[in-house]
Amino acid sequence: MPTTDRKLSMDELARPSAEEHLARPKRPIRLVLDDVRSRHNVGSMFRTADAFGAEGIVLCGFTPQPPHREIEKTALGATLSVPWSAAENTVDAVRSLQSQGYRVLAVEQTLNAVDLQDIPPAPDQQLALVFGNELNGVSDAVVAACDGCLVIPQHGSKHSLNVSVCAGVVLWWFCGQH
Repeated sequence: MPTTDRKLSMDELARPSAEEHLARPKRPIRLVLDDVRSRHNVGSMFRTADAFGAEGIVLCGFTPQPPHREIEKTALGATLSVPWSAAENTVDAVRSLQSQGYRVLAVEQTLNAVDLQDIPPAPDQQLALVFGNELNGVSDAVVAACDGCLVIPQHGSKHSLNVSVCAGVVLWWFCGQH
């Protein structure tokens, strides 16, 4: 490391409090979690949504909900700075978001999925991104209800990324690079 470089202190980072962040304008992006089972993944997705200024998360099906110590372990307080709601049925949540003007895309490997880099970010477009269960992905019924699917191109021997890592990549594409 160059001698002129150093890590920034917390004061120098000048991060807002959870309350200040909650009150700030957000990007019109919602994460929809379709039966995500791991509390650590849920917490990580809260933290990632906070980092990119997403407007909220919809926890669907059996996805764990705050408050829970395992969610907080990875969220590090982001459950207080990212608005969230719960829905019993993910298809109903998708249809509700569509009726509010959101374009809903499942992040899933399907026959007609579009590569992430082929979808141009539209900063003002209302967008909902559906992330699925760690074992089964986004359910077939939810895929059918969405406006389309996107996929992250991969070049390794594994067929998928961890769902919370996937959320970070996709959110960076849609809002982090601008």
